[in-house]
Amino acid sequence: MSQKKEQWGSRWGFILASIGMAIGTGNIWRFPRVAAANGGGPFIIAWTIALFVWAIPLLMGEMVMGKKTGLGTVGAFRDFVGRKYTWMGTWIAAVCLGIMFYYSVVMGWCVKYFTLALQGTFKPDMGTDATQAIWNTFTTTPQQTIFFHFISMLIAGYIIYKGVTGGIEKASKIMIPALFALLVAAVIRALTLPGAAQGLEYLFSPKLEMLGSAELWLNAFTQAAWSTGAGWGFIITYSVYTSAKEDITGNCMIMGMGDHIGALIAGMTVLPAIFALSPTAEFANSALSSGNTGLTFIYLAQLFPTMPFGSILAAIFFLAMAIAALSSLLPMIEVGVRNFMDAGMSRKKATLYVIGAGFFLGIPSAYSLNFLDNQDWVWGIGLLVSGLFVAFGLIKYGLEKARTEEINTKWADFKTGKWWNLCIISFPLFFIIITGWWFKQAIEWYPGNWWHPFEVFSAGTIIFQFAILIILALLTNNWLANRIGGGKLSINNNGNASVDK
Repeated sequence: MSQKKEQWGSRWGFILASIGMAIGTGNIWRFPRVAAANGGGPFIIAWTIALFVWAIPLLMGEMVMGKKTGLGTVGAFRDFVGRKYTWMGTWIAAVCLGIMFYYSVVMGWCVKYFTLALQGTFKPDMGTDATQAIWNTFTTTPQQTIFFHFISMLIAGYIIYKGVTGGIEKASKIMIPALFALLVAAVIRALTLPGAAQGLEYLFSPKLEMLGSAELWLNAFTQAAWSTGAGWGFIITYSVYTSAKEDITGNCMIMGMGDHIGALIAGMTVLPAIFALSPTAEFANSALSSGNTGLTFIYLAQLFPTMPFGSILAAIFFLAMAIAALSSLLPMIEVGVRNFMDAGMSRKKATLYVIGAGFFLGIPSAYSLNFLDNQDWVWGIGLLVSGLFVAFGLIKYGLEKARTEEINTKWADFKTGKWWNLCIISFPLFFIIITGWWFKQAIEWYPGNWWHPFEVFSAGTIIFQFAILIILALLTNNWLANRIGGGKLSINNNGNASVDK
């Protein structure tokens, strides 16, 4: 007999929490710099394709697994795919937590810039050199970055501690509408600046010749997964708390499109602001192509002082960024908490364990931007492997069975065609083509050190860290399979899943 699960108070509570999961700093901090570094227009083309052939189908598959098993990622793979594949659920949880360790640091940056804005640090006459200096001073002062990382984990931990309806759902109903309103206000101001049109041209100019770059496609698929939450185990986890009558297709389409719109609004804020506030177009192009981690912070700190009541608006916007980060940090913590709860631990105790580990293991990213960039690179690609594992699980379960029995239910508003089956079954092909193509180019670009495990963006660092995680997941497979309690599925003597009556 499984313990009684918590549940969302309403469908829109679940959807808003899921959109909050998707619309975070992945849109406001990550998307503008990744899109800019990959040429703008061609990246948007590849990223939109990735949304529909990878991210949305994957979100739907994760929702099937979560609803069907009633367990977090570890238990879901044990019951939905088979006991010997429990390690795949461990991989997904570990990748999610690996991102959580540095994501809390990014939220800390947002909180810090909120306090700077409240103090009136950003002045109308400040240039890029001044805002760059503020950024450099802050990110090279470990006492500051570690302190704000701690504050972020504390806030998120408190909300998770309060539970699903009293914590996550209640916070999301306030945070997400406020975030959209603030983003719309920022984009309107950015687009009215002189020179902003050049930013829009950069963002949307097709530059079709760039679509021949493997790195662009790898970054596009990674961003689609990173931003929507596909492959994180978020939706497996959040679906545990849904009612039986949920429209899987409709919910996942809303999540994916909400994320897409949020990212485009952020891009239309940051890139025009960069062109408008840069001394020359050449300077702007150089800044955009650099992929600078602090791009959003450096230029938005200049944008808001040019507006009436700029200090107040800057404070509100960086507060919105902190809220966006928080809305995505919550499900990362919940993925870990849910797995501990499945093993019999109370929510309160599990929360303390996860936020404690999150704080200590996030310190290296708070201390070094290079370490943070490395973790963003490695575990961003790790999400694609997670997607591959979910696809394997769905194929083993039966794609047509999942589509007709779990997705196209009688209460579903939207019926899903066989395009979903085709997308899921194509995941291994997408993965092999994109990563294989990129790996070949990476060796050509870095012939001397592509293998080096301690280079920030090398292929070797990915192989090294992936190997460690896979070995640990395999070694703990049976132990974890035994520790996790029963969900909605049980395993019969033949090792196959059957539904509890």
